[in-house]
Amino acid sequence: MTMSAIPGSRLAWLIAAVPLILASGLFAPPAAHQAVKIECVAGCFQGPLGGPALGAKLIEPFGVAFDKRGNWYICEYKGQRITKVDPSGIITLFVGGEGEAKGPGDAAAGRPEFRDPHGLVISRDQQMYVADTMNHRALKIDLKSRRATVVAGTGQPGYSGDGGQAAAATFDQLYAIDINPAGDKLYLTDLRNRRVRLLDLKSGIVTTIAGNGQTGVPADGSDGLSSPLVDPRATAIDSQGNVYILERGGNALRVLDRQGKLRTLIGPSDPPRPGVDLNGPKHLCVDQRDNVIIADSENHVIRHYDPKSGASVVVAGTGEQGNRIIAADPLKTQLNRPHGVLVHPSGALYISDSDNHRVLRLSNW
Repeated sequence: MTMSAIPGSRLAWLIAAVPLILASGLFAPPAAHQAVKIECVAGCFQGPLGGPALGAKLIEPFGVAFDKRGNWYICEYKGQRITKVDPSGIITLFVGGEGEAKGPGDAAAGRPEFRDPHGLVISRDQQMYVADTMNHRALKIDLKSRRATVVAGTGQPGYSGDGGQAAAATFDQLYAIDINPAGDKLYLTDLRNRRVRLLDLKSGIVTTIAGNGQTGVPADGSDGLSSPLVDPRATAIDSQGNVYILERGGNALRVLDRQGKLRTLIGPSDPPRPGVDLNGPKHLCVDQRDNVIIADSENHVIRHYDPKSGASVVVAGTGEQGNRIIAADPLKTQLNRPHGVLVHPSGALYISDSDNHRVLRLSNW
């Protein structure tokens, strides 16, 4: 049918619909040609739970994780809870309390209670794992029933149990948690023991893979098990099996390679370079290309590190503490001690902007 053959009323409707069709994104250009954008997606105002996540009041968000249904979950460090955002954007309480820290107690007796949880991951079989930091343990929470079981830690601080069941082992401030791409191993940062420990989810056995318990900077190429660490705060695993270790007090990014050898990738400069060196980094993740994303908390920025080239660049934040958002320019957007980062399968980067009590999303970056 030619344009001249289309009835006038239908032609007018088609012409009027063009802007709506374009706005829908059905014929949007490829992501590579879209403009970079940073926006607040949760905690933007101070409203109650039960409504849009944009308007909800969050309490120091730390980590974010997604399930296969498009729901996402926010670990609120000082909120002592995990909140859930459904695909329509509505936020509700998933598990935990209302800002009051709780002792270990009986995790399976109803909904779990936390004491300063710092991170969470979701496995392929849709189980949530949470680092319940000051209860010195890791929990598994079923996404359907919300029932919890302890998978690592007795609830008491200590260092014991390597080679045995993780639930009978002791940890001392379990600060972060990550899962390997295959979904069968958890990596636990045992901060005050200055070790990184590995939990085999099939056998339940825990072992140490890095750190000898002493405080110090490991020599490049040294054996991970016999080397000191300053203070491992978080770990992230890439598709090749390399384990990246972030140190807060050490202001360093290290890697434990597949041969079990440690190397420092980013460390303090001599003399120090303010704004260039890491400053109290808290968390990291790995993207689909095995690049490392770092929440450089006390510098108030997010950094992108390319292991192939060794280049490190800021992708969000001005370096000045603040709450201003410039949607079209993440480098002019202010952050306030960001504590968590996650790259979604879509490529979007979720930033837990902790002291602004909000979660930001960086797209097309």
